[in-house]
Amino acid sequence: QVQLVESGGGLVQAGGSLRLSCAASGSIFSINVMGWYRQAPGKQRELVAVITSSGRINYTDSVNGRFTISRDNAKNTVYLQMDKLKPEDTAVYYCNLDGVRLVAGARLAYWGQGTQVTVSS
Repeated sequence: QVQLVESGGGLVQAGGSLRLSCAASGSIFSINVMGWYRQAPGKQRELVAVITSSGRINYTDSVNGRFTISRDNAKNTVYLQMDKLKPEDTAVYYCNLDGVRLVAGARLAYWGQGTQVTVSS
């Protein structure tokens, strides 16, 4: 069974940095898309950044230039380096794995449990 473990969230002051990690474990053959979403109180979940197996990356405009997404296929892990954090970045951040090909042959998608990021002003 595939499990995702998120880490790296916390409380930082505006202008600070955090590095989020999301590691998947289980009988995984490959992962097509790895991404990060976030959900602030009272708001809908939104895409933050996505990276494909071929290296294509997309960022939402509000984080472009400040956040960097990367992946380590050998570790089945996706990272989100967040720099120059702003109070409006405060949210629960969720990792998402899509196009996960299991050793058994199935192709599925998974969500992490979420990690809280709080940026104080």
